[in-house]
Amino acid sequence: MENMKEGWALRWTKREVLTEVWMQLTLSGPLIVGNVFQFCLQMISEMFVGHLGQLSLAGAAMAATFASIVGFSFLIGMGSALDTLCGQAYGAKQYHMLSVHMQRSMIVLLLMSIPLAFILAFTCNILAAMGQDREISKEAGIYARWMIPGLFAFALLQSFTRFMQAQSIVIPLMASSGVTTLCHLILCWFLVFKSGLGSKGAALATSISYWINVVLLALYIKISTACKETWTGLSMEALQDLGHFLRIGIPSTVMACLETWSFDMIVILSGLLPNPKLETSVLSISLDIYALAYMIPSGLSGAISTRISNELGARQPQAARLAARIATCMAFSNSVVTSSMTIIVRGLWGYLYTNDQQIIKHVAKIMPLIAISIFMEGIQCVLSGIARGCGWQKLGAVINLGAYYVVGLPVAILLVFVFHEGGKGFWIGIICGLVVQLVLLSIITLCSNWEEEARRANERVFSSEMPPVEMTNTSLNP
Repeated sequence: MENMKEGWALRWTKREVLTEVWMQLTLSGPLIVGNVFQFCLQMISEMFVGHLGQLSLAGAAMAATFASIVGFSFLIGMGSALDTLCGQAYGAKQYHMLSVHMQRSMIVLLLMSIPLAFILAFTCNILAAMGQDREISKEAGIYARWMIPGLFAFALLQSFTRFMQAQSIVIPLMASSGVTTLCHLILCWFLVFKSGLGSKGAALATSISYWINVVLLALYIKISTACKETWTGLSMEALQDLGHFLRIGIPSTVMACLETWSFDMIVILSGLLPNPKLETSVLSISLDIYALAYMIPSGLSGAISTRISNELGARQPQAARLAARIATCMAFSNSVVTSSMTIIVRGLWGYLYTNDQQIIKHVAKIMPLIAISIFMEGIQCVLSGIARGCGWQKLGAVINLGAYYVVGLPVAILLVFVFHEGGKGFWIGIICGLVVQLVLLSIITLCSNWEEEARRANERVFSSEMPPVEMTNTSLNP
């Protein structure tokens, strides 16, 4: 409690505050746009498939959700270890370690992708064994198999993206995502409607697009002078201490997966409702809208993770504290605007995916609940970014476990299968989980000891043979 009181007593100059705001805006802006482009890959695929019919849309949505649960969420979680490792190493000016950390990430994530690919190959059998509709399971199984090549590209993409983000190299990330999205739009049109592949073409287009993005970023890292100091070429050092990466990577994976799975599970469980095709389609569209709104706080989260890790690596705790304050205020403002806009245009969202009036009406009815979720998710997402920057992944994993699996999902299951609230029950349960997560992350952030976090970051970056960096009381980097 003393730390919290001391933090509120601190004062920064107007120049320091404005400088920090500008730094976060210049970081988060391109990240937000890049995240939107990345998200559009899957959304565009589902939009094209949605015009093939309700079964095709339900199958694609189920496949994408299952792939997220057993594949992509693991890679995102493990890759987010670089938010801590690369960010703090860059702040401590240990530039060569960014190359080592990225190569460790590439090795671990590619090895992880092999068993995950085998699981995706049996999507149909697994979904059927879980009691899902047989037609949807079969359609999802076909779609998932064509997504497998993209899994390996996604593993590399996570490593490249975090490596560049830690150095605040965000404009190239945005540009490569934009080019990839444009290519994806053309690929989807050709492979879905012109080649005769149908829904399989949408999945194949997603895989090809991920590889296009990987190639673009690899070329930039290799050629650009911006990465001259941090990309030092392939090194055997990357193989020598994979345990160092895993000590951060495993808690990061658990933290990310526990949250992601809670949302994906509502699509899986919707397949057990009386009208699975309708419920699955409605919930998948709702989650797409939710995820689209999530892109803004996700960009802010990436920016604050970079700012916090860089400042702690440089042992400037007060600058890290200021960055956390400003990011939280920006997240609150964004949440108010985004959730309000979601409600205002609630009747239009369904038309982006389908002409089925039944689906469109159900989507409109559920929008107010999604708006509430968007408001809370926007704030907690930034708090999670602070946690990654500090290296609090273990604590974050425990919070997510309690919020979603002790509170959120049990409430959702009770409302849906006992009180028969349908899809609304799922969202009410998620809101309950978000409330718990937001409250706990807020308390931990307010009570944190930033001087101690800077000391821990210094220990994480430097080996025992190297002298530690002296603590400084300046608020911002010169």
